[in-house]
Amino acid sequence: MPPFRTSSSAPLAGMTRFIREFTALEAAGGIVLMAAAALALVIANSPLASTYFAAKATYVGPLTVDYWVNDGLMAVFFLLVGLEVKREFLVGELASWEQRILPGVAAIAGIVTPALLYILIAGRTLGALDGWAIPAATDIAFALGVLALLGSRAPASLKVLLTAIAVIDDITAVVIIALFYTAQVALLPLMLAVLALVVLIVLNRRGVTSLWPYMVIGALVWVAVLNSGVHATLAGVAVALTVPIGRGEDAAQAETGDGHHSPLHRLEHGLHPLVAFGVLPIFGFANAGVSFAGLSPASLLAPVPLGIASGLFVGKQVGIMAAAALVIRAGWANLPTGAGWRQMYGLSLLCGIGFTMSLFIGALAFTGPDAQDAVKLGVLTGSILSAFLGFLVLRTAKPSAVTAE
Repeated sequence: MPPFRTSSSAPLAGMTRFIREFTALEAAGGIVLMAAAALALVIANSPLASTYFAAKATYVGPLTVDYWVNDGLMAVFFLLVGLEVKREFLVGELASWEQRILPGVAAIAGIVTPALLYILIAGRTLGALDGWAIPAATDIAFALGVLALLGSRAPASLKVLLTAIAVIDDITAVVIIALFYTAQVALLPLMLAVLALVVLIVLNRRGVTSLWPYMVIGALVWVAVLNSGVHATLAGVAVALTVPIGRGEDAAQAETGDGHHSPLHRLEHGLHPLVAFGVLPIFGFANAGVSFAGLSPASLLAPVPLGIASGLFVGKQVGIMAAAALVIRAGWANLPTGAGWRQMYGLSLLCGIGFTMSLFIGALAFTGPDAQDAVKLGVLTGSILSAFLGFLVLRTAKPSAVTAE
């Protein structure tokens, strides 16, 4: 069986321009996201802290700034996630079962293991069980940002594999949010949202390639979902799946013909800079700010932050590394082209960077300010440890260890 690589039959030199542009943009966005999160931490522990927290609670129209960020701007992020998922499964790195097996098994193990570890540590604490999904996700922008700092020491195949694992993570996170973090559902708004989605599907099937109908009706879907009780960001994913990738949803044509000019590719390329340099940094700035006043090292040993940090830092690396070893030793897949086991371990560590999606799920799981601070403390600790050790492992890997196994 060939090693895990891009959809081209050639090795790394055959990586498509789209994948290169994607990873470069995500990496740059990850660095901006790191800076935004660091700035939020500094401000939240400075004389400007009261202004920072008051600004988030300020109403702009019917919603607070915090709500607009988490339910409005993040819907754009989830729209991009949906577009990426559709492209990857139709014409990208997850287009065949052979390409899916290594990232698929690794991603599932990297979701289940952290969740079980969190439940083991925090599950018996009253009210803490709702946070079981917080350490289950990987932040692709943050992780690729760390890889970008490594330059040529990180084989390009690691970026492709990391992207594939993160895409499957995102799919699972969307399902988890829909199934476990929706309290009550108002049927009339939900039915209107479904009706609007049916209209979008009809437009797709009739070959409508102009983007504006999808965006206008998609905005109506978001409003309806917002009022239905289902989390509004899921509207972004649902709308994304209706955007055509090629004429008549012809995936083969989209890949070998005018794929980069299809509605899906045009929208994805248009949204990438907006999300990477706008939406995610704003979200990071709005959500990473936690005051350390009154906190002590013992605070990290409380069940929720300890469960989250352990799930991200320990659960992710154990689950992904064990699953990858099982799949590769069984002969179902090979190591990424140009990478050895040390690089694979470094990648499994970077998958423990859960920042964006972990904070997002944490905001759904817990509402009180103290609980939110506990979530942020756990997410930041687990993500920072994963990023630091992952960087160190990959940075210190000897060139001779990089083999095309």
